[in-house]
Amino acid sequence: MKFGYKKIVLIVVLLWQGLLLAGCDYYLREQPEKQPAQQIPEPFRNQDSRGRYDTIGKLGTQSISIPAGVIDGWARYMGDPGDFADPKIKAKYHRPPESYDLPIESFGFLYRISDGDVYTSFRQTEEDYRHDNKTLIPYGKPFPWASVSVYGQYDAKVPLNFNAYVQEGFKISKEISNIDYIQQPQPLYGLTVYRANNGIDPKTNEPWKSDVNAKDILLKKDQTGNIKTYIKCEFTQYKNFCSHMFYNDDWHIQVWISYNRTYLPQWQEMEGNIINILNSWRVSREGKLLGKQIGKA
Repeated sequence: MKFGYKKIVLIVVLLWQGLLLAGCDYYLREQPEKQPAQQIPEPFRNQDSRGRYDTIGKLGTQSISIPAGVIDGWARYMGDPGDFADPKIKAKYHRPPESYDLPIESFGFLYRISDGDVYTSFRQTEEDYRHDNKTLIPYGKPFPWASVSVYGQYDAKVPLNFNAYVQEGFKISKEISNIDYIQQPQPLYGLTVYRANNGIDPKTNEPWKSDVNAKDILLKKDQTGNIKTYIKCEFTQYKNFCSHMFYNDDWHIQVWISYNRTYLPQWQEMEGNIINILNSWRVSREGKLLGKQIGKA
């Protein structure tokens, strides 16, 4: 009797195990086949003589490869969290894989006005920059380096001109500071000049002693009347500086430049040279250089 009972239990256990195995087999057959994660191939990237890789992406309408050691800081891509974004947002953010189509929002570099070169670490320009810092700035001599920031423009609804910006600036100046910007009769270096109250402080009826709210504004329009260059310059400081902005339609970019006012006569040359620098960084979508890179170590 005991033997028969054990036999029955054994048969039940075997049947149960068979059902479990059959169920698992059915479950596995019914599940969709998982595909292995596709590995996106790394794009080809140019290198300098030290083996450092270029920064790559698409600036406005052009794919570019920026030589290593040129960028002052780092390049920001569209979608990257801001510097002051919530740390939790930064921790969760994953930038898309780098490619020559990844839109660049902005980056900066140093441009030498005297010869159109750029600062690159581990190149002669690094030593030149340090030398100029020591021998020119302490003695109040004009510093031949300009700080450049480049911004890709991707919103088709935003016009590539400063028309609205200038109108709003003049309006705010009048409403808040009671300052009228008056167009001057004579252009300066091909620029239309506007001076705050014709250069006279309304409180003293004398020339401005402080230009904090009264900097000179200089504009350049294209053939259709759109303002493409906007420059604001100090004129009462120990060292007078200019903040210079311009648009480029071919690249769909806005460029900011900061430099000593001594170099204002070269404003057109600066715009042209900066575009030449960017052109030298252009590549095909596969990363092939289309010219000799300016600034490569």
